[in-house]
Amino acid sequence: MLLLFVMKNNQPDYDVIIVGAGAAGLMCGLTAGVRGKSVLIMDHAKKIAEKIRISGGGRCNFTNLNTRPEAFLSRNSHFCKSALAQYTQHDFIALVEKHGIAYHEKKLGQLFCDGKSQQIIDMLVQECTQNNVVIQNETDVSGVKATESGYHLKAGDKTFTCTSLVIATGGLSIPKIGATRFGYNVARQFDLNVYDTYPALVPFTFQTDILEMCKTLSGVAVDANVSCNDMSFAEGLLFTHRGLSGPSILQISSYWKEGDAITVNLAPDVDVLTFLKEKKQAQPKQEIHNALADILPSRLAEALCAFHNVTGRLADLPNAALEKLAGAVNAWTLKPAGTEGYRTAEVTLCGVDTDALSSKTMECKSHKGLYFIGEVVDVTGHLGGYNFQWAWSSGYVAGQNV
Repeated sequence: MLLLFVMKNNQPDYDVIIVGAGAAGLMCGLTAGVRGKSVLIMDHAKKIAEKIRISGGGRCNFTNLNTRPEAFLSRNSHFCKSALAQYTQHDFIALVEKHGIAYHEKKLGQLFCDGKSQQIIDMLVQECTQNNVVIQNETDVSGVKATESGYHLKAGDKTFTCTSLVIATGGLSIPKIGATRFGYNVARQFDLNVYDTYPALVPFTFQTDILEMCKTLSGVAVDANVSCNDMSFAEGLLFTHRGLSGPSILQISSYWKEGDAITVNLAPDVDVLTFLKEKKQAQPKQEIHNALADILPSRLAEALCAFHNVTGRLADLPNAALEKLAGAVNAWTLKPAGTEGYRTAEVTLCGVDTDALSSKTMECKSHKGLYFIGEVVDVTGHLGGYNFQWAWSSGYVAGQNV
């Protein structure tokens, strides 16, 4: 049932209306609620916070111990600093611990629930409920207007008024759970600049012979160093039937643009040329793919040798052939055909121009009482809980100022 505050003396229905009941929206709502504000959170989806629910394999990588501004991409690299300092990863961890949610560090500072990600959703909803925040799902906002005293929203045949309006509708990633362009459209309606968006933290796709090799290797994983545009990440790489995935690939995808090449080191801890030359001296009768299998998965070793036409016994191969293969392992240059797109992207790169917003409050500089938070803003974190921390931090600072 739709809940409304009764209008009295031309007062708005709510102090704050938040459009979007995801991570940022819920955090903003509970924070404003703690301050005694009357808050309504509206969401068009049937189930709220679906991105939290499906994240981390259903266990929610809810933050990262190593959260720092350098782990975020934005045209203004300084913009995220204030919010991250006002509400840190340790503040969110304290909230998780307050609710008795067990968690663990998986790797590289990534914190996951021991149980299900629904625990995080339940925690946020409970905090909202305790602070009289109203959450209304299956509510499509069809229009937003500025008024002399705030904002007027239309949803179906209902109208809502508020003093402060917060846009927390996220980006375009994973459309099957309800991603829309609503937030960008509202920003443009109020004459804010919106940078063209791109899928980020997303697998690469390939064509022709590279694709065929990836298909044969589907499921093979290896630790790799992947580089592009002066950035590199050393994490897992996974071959798929569409191309390449895994943490190192997802990370570098945020720095890749169409037409760029990537460089992959499949054995970052080994000088492969030196290794093969030593093998040739010690075991000259060994087949090259078997030698390479000492440092790579056997399927990958065999496929690379075949792909680069370096086969046979070590004794029969000139050093030039070993150099060719070593280069293919330590510095394999590839040009992706593209990415898997928003369908599988974990986040959206770019968005609402941060120059239009206050970094201290997330309020729009040119429209009092209008705020943008979370993924809709041009701030994108690395893989590993950073984007959730941006949601908590940006949501918190907006909630403190609405």
